[in-house]
Amino acid sequence: MKYVLFICTPVRGEELGPEEIAEYPRPTAYTDEIRGRDVVKGGARLRPHTDATTVRVQGDEVLLSDGPFVASEEYVAGFDIIEVADLDEAIALASRHPAALGGGSIEVRPVWE
Repeated sequence: MKYVLFICTPVRGEELGPEEIAEYPRPTAYTDEIRGRDVVKGGARLRPHTDATTVRVQGDEVLLSDGPFVASEEYVAGFDIIEVADLDEAIALASRHPAALGGGSIEVRPVWE
């Protein structure tokens, strides 16, 4: 079954780019582990939430606003698409994710297929 792991980072947390993340042992070890198991089917790290643009439509009018779409303590910083046997395995992977261990959280959501 496929799941998306939404990688949520605290709003006031340090914003690291892919090159900076690659320098830390915890993310590197996690990435090596899950890629070695061939469970990752896609994903991406996202630019900071301050680079976001939110689009809303009211009638015929398109409304744009800068930043994330909700006021929150966390924002989605990236996502991984995984394919595992069941929710228990997805939760096990999420519980070892560096973002979850570093003060953020991982939202596990099944994919409609």
